[in-house]
Amino acid sequence: MTNLRRHFGFVFVFLLVCGFSVGAQAQRILVQSTTSTQNSGFYDYILPLFQADTGLSVNVVAVGTGQAIRNAMNGDADVLLVHAKAAEQAFVEAGYGVERFDLMYNDFVLIGPQSAVADYEGFDGIGLVLADIYRVGGQVFVSRGDDSGTHKAEMRMWALNDEMPEFDPSWYRETGAGMGATIRAAIEMQGFTLTDRATWIAFGDKQNFAIVYQGDPAMFNQYGIIAVNPERFDHVNAAGAQMFIDWLLSEKGQALIAAYQVDGQQLFFPNAG
Repeated sequence: MTNLRRHFGFVFVFLLVCGFSVGAQAQRILVQSTTSTQNSGFYDYILPLFQADTGLSVNVVAVGTGQAIRNAMNGDADVLLVHAKAAEQAFVEAGYGVERFDLMYNDFVLIGPQSAVADYEGFDGIGLVLADIYRVGGQVFVSRGDDSGTHKAEMRMWALNDEMPEFDPSWYRETGAGMGATIRAAIEMQGFTLTDRATWIAFGDKQNFAIVYQGDPAMFNQYGIIAVNPERFDHVNAAGAQMFIDWLLSEKGQALIAAYQVDGQQLFFPNAG
């Protein structure tokens, strides 16, 4: 797999050195992606820079990670960019992807009413915080409930406790929606929800909500990128996909990821290689 990536990397360099636009070979690629990269404004920032360098345009389908992976398994993608490492590795091992690379990271945060911040300052771990939300009557937790990367991470965090709670709709509400819609629902219900930090920073109508808990290593949020396997789907734009991946993993791409800020805060931290 590494040799295949190296081969396409050479093609990319050759085209740039010779002064050819990628448009001569492939005008467009399709990326199946998590909603957090879309909601945070990351693609609005990074894709015009990529297109200016290469001439290759990118269409993004932003859905939950689980749905993005299923779409890619149906051949509806050239590139997969999501944040559920175990599922990504399984995607590659099953022959749907060429090779997985770490791209960037941030973290998850638990948000809720500002009045609840002091309640959880002394808690030692997100598992204990979630257990308390469950045990204290009258509190509501709002989940995406959509098999997204955030939902998968939430389930891992609930499992940090000795016993999984009963996810009764009297206190546990599933939106089946993206991160932005789930944050809005949590605010309307004055409940708690787990979100990636980038979406929370970029979210425009926080009202009386704040980060209630953060900083647990279990809340680390890694993003990976994978080229869909052209041996599985012969219509895949393999050269264009590899150009996009190589550009993001390059020194320039990683520097541009690090430079992206909203309200003076860095949203993603590059860690390719």
